[in-house]
Amino acid sequence: MANEDSRRAFLEKVASTVFAGMVLGGAEVKAEGSARAPDVVLTPPPPFKISSEAQEDVLVRMQRDLERALKKPIEERKWGMVIDTRKCVGCSSCTVGCVMENKLPPGVVYRPVIDLEVGTYPNVDRRFLPRPCMQCENPPCVPVCPVGATWKRKDGIVEIDYDACIGCRYCITACPYSARTFDFGENWTDDAASGQDGALALETGRAYEELANFEYGEVWKRHEGPIPQSPVGNARKCTFCIHRVEKGMLPMCVTTCIGRATFFGDLNDPESLVSELIARNNAVRLKEELGTEPKVYYLV
Repeated sequence: MANEDSRRAFLEKVASTVFAGMVLGGAEVKAEGSARAPDVVLTPPPPFKISSEAQEDVLVRMQRDLERALKKPIEERKWGMVIDTRKCVGCSSCTVGCVMENKLPPGVVYRPVIDLEVGTYPNVDRRFLPRPCMQCENPPCVPVCPVGATWKRKDGIVEIDYDACIGCRYCITACPYSARTFDFGENWTDDAASGQDGALALETGRAYEELANFEYGEVWKRHEGPIPQSPVGNARKCTFCIHRVEKGMLPMCVTTCIGRATFFGDLNDPESLVSELIARNNAVRLKEELGTEPKVYYLV
C-alpha cells in the first residue's frame, strides 16, 4: 500500500511539472491539481485561402491572351483552339451560339457536336466531340478551288470570298473533316404553318433571317433585294469568329461553353493558355497522318 501511494505521488508530481504552462501547437495546457484533466484551449486554424489565379475564370485569362496577341502584327499571330473532351457535356450551346452569331440557315452548321460511343460492350462510354473548322496549316480545300475563292490568311484562318465563290463545292469534297457545308438558300420560315400562329412565326422568323451577319469583318445580307445575295449559293464554314476576334472578343463558341471546355488563343504566344494546354501529353489532333496540320487540338 505504501508503494502504491508513493507511485501515485510520483506520477502526480510528473504530471504537474509537464503540463503546467505548456503550449502545444498554439494550445495552452494548464494543470490545476492532480485529480482533473488539464484544460486545453484550442486555437482555430488559419482560414484556407485560394490564390487569385485559381479563382480566375479561364475566360478572363483568354481575354488577356487575346488582347496581347492583337498588339502583334497579323503575320506573327497563329490562332488556334483547344477542346477538352473530358469537360464537354454535349449540351450543344456552342452550336446554338454559333447559329445565332452567324445567322446560319437550315443545313449550314459550323460547329456540330458529334456524339461518340467509345469502348466495347459492356464497358462502353459516351463522349462528345465538337468539330469546328480545323483551320489547317496545309488546307486541302484551298488548292482545289478553281477560282481561288478560298485561301489561308497570314494569321492562319482559312477564308472564303463569297463573292468569288461559284458554288462548285469541290472544297466540300476535299475537306477530310467534313467541316464545310453549302448554303442552298433555305430559310427557317419556309415551312411556317398557316393561320394566326403561323403568320406570327413567319413575321418574327423572317425578321431574324433578314439580319446581316459579319463573317470575315464584312456585312452579308442573304435577303437584300428580290434576288438572294451571298453567301447563298456558296460554301460556308467556321471562321473562328474572326470578325469578333479582331474586335477584341472571343469566339462565340468559347463564351457560350457552359463547361469551359473550349479554349482559344495565339499558338505563337508561349504564355497563352492554348500553348500551355497543347504542351501536355494528352493533346491530340484529328487525322494528323494526312499532313494537314490542323490548329484544333483535343484533350483526351
